[in-house]
Amino acid sequence: MADLVIRGGTVIDGSGAPPRQADVAVQDGRIYAIGEGLPRGAVEIDARGKLVMPGFVDLHTHYDGQAVWDSHLAPSALHGVTTAVMGNCGVGFAPVRPGTEEKLIELMEGVEDIPAPVLSQGLDFRWESFAEYLAVLDRKPRDIDICALLPHAALRVYVMGERALALENANQADIAEMRRLVAEAVKAGAFGFSTSRTISHKTLKGDPTPTLRAQEEELTGLALGLRDAGAGFMELVSDWNAPDPATEFAMVRRIAERCGRPIVFSLTARHDRTEAWKELLALSNQAAKDGLNIRPVFPPRPIGILMGLLGSQNPFSGTPSYKSIAHLPVPERVAAMRDPAMRERILSEDRFAGSNFPLLARLSFDRMFPFGDPPDYTPPKESSIGAQAAREGRRPEEVAYDMLLADEGQSFIFCALTNYADYTLAASEELLRHPNTIVGLSDGGAHVGFISDGSFPSFLLAYWGKQRGLPVEELVRRQTSDTARAAGLADRGLLKPGLRADINVVDWDALALERPGMLYDLPGGGRRLMQKARGYDATIVAGAVTYRHGEATGALPGKLVRCAG
Repeated sequence: MADLVIRGGTVIDGSGAPPRQADVAVQDGRIYAIGEGLPRGAVEIDARGKLVMPGFVDLHTHYDGQAVWDSHLAPSALHGVTTAVMGNCGVGFAPVRPGTEEKLIELMEGVEDIPAPVLSQGLDFRWESFAEYLAVLDRKPRDIDICALLPHAALRVYVMGERALALENANQADIAEMRRLVAEAVKAGAFGFSTSRTISHKTLKGDPTPTLRAQEEELTGLALGLRDAGAGFMELVSDWNAPDPATEFAMVRRIAERCGRPIVFSLTARHDRTEAWKELLALSNQAAKDGLNIRPVFPPRPIGILMGLLGSQNPFSGTPSYKSIAHLPVPERVAAMRDPAMRERILSEDRFAGSNFPLLARLSFDRMFPFGDPPDYTPPKESSIGAQAAREGRRPEEVAYDMLLADEGQSFIFCALTNYADYTLAASEELLRHPNTIVGLSDGGAHVGFISDGSFPSFLLAYWGKQRGLPVEELVRRQTSDTARAAGLADRGLLKPGLRADINVVDWDALALERPGMLYDLPGGGRRLMQKARGYDATIVAGAVTYRHGEATGALPGKLVRCAG
């Protein structure tokens, strides 16, 4: 008798093959058999009328801190993710020398919007080396599996100290030591290393990430550490303007040629450089034709910043008058902001001068929209704050101010940061049609106060599948076998006998995203945005049912996965 049989569902196996009716039997954490009329199992799930698919593998998350203190890696676990790769964008918490922990916390706070008090209380830094950090992660059971990348910023500070923070160039000894530590980390289980070359990644004090100006020689040295270990991939985020996309990409190509290891990079359609993503897509496609494994990771919808009084950012967060009341509970803040004198002061003050949010200057009122319930991620241009202000003969700031106070301060303004230049998802649709691209950038576990994109996996199915009619088998493949192979995971991503039994049972008709809300459950009572989805009948990790109808069962079969290089 099998441990579990999922009975009578429509199996979408993750390979891109057409759906078929079948039972799925699970034994000892692995798929035992797939076929019709399988014998009864010790536990059965009735999947008639439902879709049965592999668990999702999310290539871009930031659970580096949360995985230390929390066994439930929401929001990703609520959206069918059964394996998450964390440590992206060059930020993380190992290796770390005693006495420098605060530097890494400050960087994670600024880059990924995880408050420093939360991290200080949640992390006890029982490690120095990356291997010791992995050992700490290994001891905690979870509801999903996690894979860790070695963060370049932490590595650079560990090797170079204050010189790294001052953005000095690494010398030959520095590079040799970082190369050694990369190889050592991968042999201990890291899936590679990550780095950042964007000016958007700063501490709240405005200090740039230590990796911002790392020279090609340094990056090549780290990549050669992957070659030394014989495993792992490099993850990169860049502004692609040093001095232009083609020049920056040429450097990435040279690194790939030298190390022979895969490279993935974040690709979004920026609103201020509307053609750059097309150039980078063409360059990566050409690299693939030339036999180089360089793949872009893109979001399936706009990267959406949620601005509101509940979160950590709103259009007026940087003004002196708003800062004077920012500590108040939301009801008291709403009352204060409704006072005509306070309203006049806030609206008259510079929104940018005192802001600690480097992306604020890129947020146009023409791409800020009321965020409804259910949430609308494809709002029409005429619903924007800019368009509404023009119709009413008001300043956009006034419209935004009133929008913040709607629903007694419980509402959000949806700001399309990227991938919405022409007010459509044409860029994401084009990227979906290219076989060399990877769906991702959910940032699960990060930006807890103003971004809720951990729901990307559910959106991919609910919008592109249900609303737009793209083949569901291809959408499933894009976030199961494709992402698993990109990460170097050979034992999951497909429903196939012998592979890991990571499975989602989805009620296709019911699948839908709910409106995000705010929880106050982080260490020290810290807040975080949380978004659920309807339609997940069951999520199964290593053969154990972890979620049933969206609620945790208490099963914690998730482990730290170590790179098998």
